[in-house]
Amino acid sequence: MSIDNKYKEISEVLGVGAEYLEKIDQLLVSKSNKRDVFELIIQELEQNQFKPSFEQEIFDIDRSISSKYGPNISAAALSIYTSPKGFFIRREKAVELLKNNPPLNLLDYFHYSSVDELMDKEGFESVMSSLRFTQTDQWMHSFFDTAYGGITSQDFEDRDVQIVILDPKWPQIAEKFLKKKLHNVSHLKEFGIIFVIQDQEIIPGETLRTLLLLLHYLHEVPFYSGLLRRYASDHDFVAKLQSLLRGDVLDAGKIDKEQVSRWPIIQRYLAKDDPDDPRLFIHHVNPEAEHWYLVGQDLRRVESKLGIEGIGKWSDTDWTGSNLIDLVMTTVKKGEVKYLYHRREAMWNRVFAGHLGRDTMNALVEENIIKGYIDL
Repeated sequence: MSIDNKYKEISEVLGVGAEYLEKIDQLLVSKSNKRDVFELIIQELEQNQFKPSFEQEIFDIDRSISSKYGPNISAAALSIYTSPKGFFIRREKAVELLKNNPPLNLLDYFHYSSVDELMDKEGFESVMSSLRFTQTDQWMHSFFDTAYGGITSQDFEDRDVQIVILDPKWPQIAEKFLKKKLHNVSHLKEFGIIFVIQDQEIIPGETLRTLLLLLHYLHEVPFYSGLLRRYASDHDFVAKLQSLLRGDVLDAGKIDKEQVSRWPIIQRYLAKDDPDDPRLFIHHVNPEAEHWYLVGQDLRRVESKLGIEGIGKWSDTDWTGSNLIDLVMTTVKKGEVKYLYHRREAMWNRVFAGHLGRDTMNALVEENIIKGYIDL
């Protein structure tokens, strides 16, 4: 098979040249002795081609989930995948940190005189979740740098991940402070909280998107929790905690595209901030894309356990043209933004794991994530 036939289609997905992919393949073959990885990926692409009718399929699945579970979408997610206990900051420590760094926007809005009153009246999970969209960026940066600077692994404990459906008042409160649409689902890795902001307007596709995001975070939060446990006895635990929460990635200037034996670990979706970030167009692995891969595996259980017909066929399509999360995101946005970055990041993982195995890839990511790259 010629270079054009063997690499062209994949290179177009990744936005790189075919010759560059050949060089990467040769290096990986020398490590794995697997010479047919790209041929297998091409076969998978041909078997999972983009279907023009995907929008109607997504709407049908969305309606089925909505009719069966409605506002109980968190219960549906937890019935599919329940995260193991995590290693999270103790609640009493979190309250102490807030007392030392009072969230004035929230206190003023509710006319509360203290953090204790705020917690007592509004609840720990809701207050911690709301900090992200009610406090200023300056306050958040200060809280992150100063409050977390003195924390130790002794301030952490094992407890369950919590999914919180925020009261409808919270988005209204946020409007006082922000002039942008809030992300419908987000999380706090260090506290083990996943929160959902209910939209007053029911958007077609939104329930399915929420379910997928919940499953994603149910995999992501334990991943980072496991890393924190791993570093608990290290002298630089705080620095590693802050690095993971920032999602540190090597500076573009420190990455050599031609050094194909060194694989950067890109632990966040850089395309959200800059679709032309040069780090997106070199070989790398992405742990967040691995969490989406696991969501894909969950979809078979969504079909069998929840009785949602048709969703299981999307299980192994994260690197193909039928990548479900990209299609759902695009559908919910009514095509205003065409999401492609989940697929591209999943393809880089597919190339690496195709040669060395998914378990090996994940072990190498965990071992090297603070350093920022894997040397083969």
